[in-house]
Amino acid sequence: QVQLVESGGGSVQSGGSLRLSCAASGSASSSWCMGWFRQAPGKERQAVASITTQGSTTYAESVRGRFTISRDNAKNTLFLQMSSLKPEDTAMYYCATRDRRSLFDDCSVSRGAAVFGNWGQGTQVTVSS
Repeated sequence: QVQLVESGGGSVQSGGSLRLSCAASGSASSSWCMGWFRQAPGKERQAVASITTQGSTTYAESVRGRFTISRDNAKNTLFLQMSSLKPEDTAMYYCATRDRRSLFDDCSVSRGAAVFGNWGQGTQVTVSS
């Protein structure tokens, strides 16, 4: 079992930047694929970005070019650098991880939240106009 603790959320004005962190403890093999998701009130949880241990990344179209996902494997920590923030980025942001299921497993954000088994408690990001 992996425990995940997010930090770095806050309130910023439109156009500002924030950097989220997610510290993971437990089995490193359970964190082959790490991702960021977000959920606004009354809306479904949305995939934001994902990254494998090898550094392969994918992004949701809505954040591509503005957000950058990265990880420090030695410290088992996940990051999300968010720039050019917009009011529509306001949401609770969650970190999630999962293990590798097969040699051809896919860590793409397009697979959604259901394939992830470990979740953090979330950190709130609020962007004002």
